[in-house]
Amino acid sequence: MRRRTFIASLPAAALASNAVAQTGTTGGAAKAAPGDGAAPQPPTVQAPLPPVWEPGTDRFIRPDVSAGDRPVGASFASRTAVYGLNGAVGTAHPLATQAGIDILRRGGSAVDAAIAINACLGFLEPTASGIGGDAYAMIWDPKAKAVVGITGSGNSPRGLSLETVRGRAKNGVLPPLGALSVSVPGAVDAWWTMHQRYGKLPWADLFQPAIAHAEAGVPVPDMIAFYIRRSLTAFRRPGNGLEESANALRTYGLADGKGPRPGQVFRNPDLARTYRAIAAGGRDAFYQGDVARTIDRYFQRIGGWLRYADLAAHRSEWIAPNRTDYRGTTVHALGANTQGLATLQMLNILERFDLKAAGFQSPLSIHLQAEAKRLAYEDRARFYADPRFAKIPVEWLISKEYAAERAKLIRPDRILTPVYPGQAPSRGDTTYFSCADGSGMMVSMIQSNFRGMGSGLVADGLGFMFQDRGQLFSLKDGHPNIYAPGKRPFQTILPGFATRGNAPWMSFGVMGGDMQPQGQTQIIVNRVDYGLEIQSAGDAPRWHHEGSSQSMGEDDTGLGPTGLLRLESGVPLATRRRLAEIGWTIGDPDGGFGRYQCVEHRMDGPTRVYAGASEMRADGCALAY
Repeated sequence: MRRRTFIASLPAAALASNAVAQTGTTGGAAKAAPGDGAAPQPPTVQAPLPPVWEPGTDRFIRPDVSAGDRPVGASFASRTAVYGLNGAVGTAHPLATQAGIDILRRGGSAVDAAIAINACLGFLEPTASGIGGDAYAMIWDPKAKAVVGITGSGNSPRGLSLETVRGRAKNGVLPPLGALSVSVPGAVDAWWTMHQRYGKLPWADLFQPAIAHAEAGVPVPDMIAFYIRRSLTAFRRPGNGLEESANALRTYGLADGKGPRPGQVFRNPDLARTYRAIAAGGRDAFYQGDVARTIDRYFQRIGGWLRYADLAAHRSEWIAPNRTDYRGTTVHALGANTQGLATLQMLNILERFDLKAAGFQSPLSIHLQAEAKRLAYEDRARFYADPRFAKIPVEWLISKEYAAERAKLIRPDRILTPVYPGQAPSRGDTTYFSCADGSGMMVSMIQSNFRGMGSGLVADGLGFMFQDRGQLFSLKDGHPNIYAPGKRPFQTILPGFATRGNAPWMSFGVMGGDMQPQGQTQIIVNRVDYGLEIQSAGDAPRWHHEGSSQSMGEDDTGLGPTGLLRLESGVPLATRRRLAEIGWTIGDPDGGFGRYQCVEHRMDGPTRVYAGASEMRADGCALAY
C-alpha cells in the first residue's frame, strides 16, 4: 500500500500516537529545526494529577448510589444504541472499533473488518485474545440468505500422550499454565479461510491498523491494564508450573515487569513484526513458515510438545450451525467442540414457562433461568466434546421433546437437587465482536486465549501468548472429552446469532468462560420476553450461576449441591431476599458477568438500518455510519 493511502486509512488515534512517537510530545507542534525561523517552544510541564481511583478498591463502591438518570430508555441503560445505514461495529476496545469502521468505509466486507478488528485486539486486548488462540464465527451470507459457521479450533500436540498428561496433571486435571495446556492456535487460519470466501480488500491491508498501533503504542484502558497486571502477577508466582516466564514479562511487563497502569502507553514491536510476516505470507507464514519454525524451536527449548508438524497440519472447518426456535426468534449456535448447544438447551427449557408474566428481574424469572442453566450444564459436562472423536447426540439434546422432559423437573418454589444429566438414546477471560457491512453481511466472532491471558508462554521474539485451551480436556476414562493426541479440547467460546423469518436480526455475544451461554440466554430473554432494546438488554443486571459439573457429574466443585448464584448489584433487593428464601446461595458480584457486543439488523421500509450496542462492563464501544 502506498504510504499516503495507508495514512488516510488509519484511525485518528493511530496518527496521533505516531505523532507522539516522532515528536516526543503529547500535543502542540513539533520542535522547529534550527534556522527555520520558528520561535523555540518551551517544554510542556504538567502539574501533578489528582489521585486516581484504582479499580477494585472500595473508595467509589457505594451501594446507596445508582447511575444518573436518562431522559429516554430504560432507567438502567448506560447509553443509547448507535445507528447507521452502511455498517456497524461493536468491540471491546475503541481503537479496534475505529479500525473496523475504517475498513468498511474503504469498501471492505464485514469479514475484512472482522479480521482487522481481531488483529487489533490481539495487541490492544491481549488479556482476552491473540493469534496464539482459537476463533469461531457465524456469518450471515446475504447471497445465500443463511447463517454459516466456521471453527478455528486447534488440536492437541500429536507427540503428547495421555500417559504423559496424566503423569503431569495436578489433582486429576491439566494445569492452567505451561506447555501441557497448549494446543495449536487456530485463529490465523480461520481469518485466512474467511477471507478466501468473503474478503474484498487485499489480505495485507487488513493488518496495517494493528501494525501501526503495535509499533507506535497506545494508552491501555483501565480494565485491560487491571487484567494484564493480574496475569503477570500469576506468571511471576513461584511454583506456578511455567517452563519459562521471561518472554511474557518482557513482552507485557513494561519497565518493571508488572504490566501497564491505566493510561500508560504499551507497545509490542515483536507482534508488529509477526503481523508483517503474516500480512506478506498469508496463513502459511504462521503455520509453515518462519513463525512456525520459531514456535517449534521454542517448545523444544523449554521442553514442550507443540511442533512444526502440528501447525502445518492445521485447517479450519466450515460447519452448519445448530438452531432452535424461541417464541418466533431463531437462535443459532455452533456445535462441534463448543458449548453452543447449552444456549439452545436453556432456551428450549425456558420456552415452557411464561417469563413475561413472571416479571423482569423477578425472583421467579431468575430462578427459572438458573434452573434451566443447571440442567443444561449437566448435559454439557456429560456429552460435549470433539465430534471427530465421540458421537454427540446433538439432535436429541436440542429437541423440544427433551426440553419438555427437563422442564418438568423445575419447581417454582424450590431448587432441584440433586441434578443429573439426561439419559441419551443409545446412539453413541475471551473477546467478542460484531460487525456488519452495506451488503447486509453480518459477522459474529469470538476469539480467545482462554483463562488468564493464556498459558503464560510467549515464543522468542513473536510477541503473542499461546492459549491454555488444553486445560479443558477431561482425564476420566470413558469421557467423550478425554485427552487424546491430535484432538480438539472442549471449547467455551461461542458467537451468537439470531434471525427472524428469513432475515438476520442480531449478531451478538457475551464473552467470559462458562458465562457465555448464560449471558446469551439472558440477552435473548431480555429482548424477546421483556422487550428491551439492544443496549438496555446488555446493561440490565445479570445473574451468573457457578458450581455445575465439569465432567460427567463426578467432580466436586466445592460449592455444594446447588452451587453459587451470583447477582449483580442492580438486581432488586426484594428479588435477592426471595431467592435466598427459596434456597439459593447468593454470591457477591465478582466481575464475572460477561462482556456483550451486538449489531442489530432492522428494516425501515425498504431501507436497511443497523443499530450497535456495546458493553458498559468493558472498555469498548460501538460505532455505525
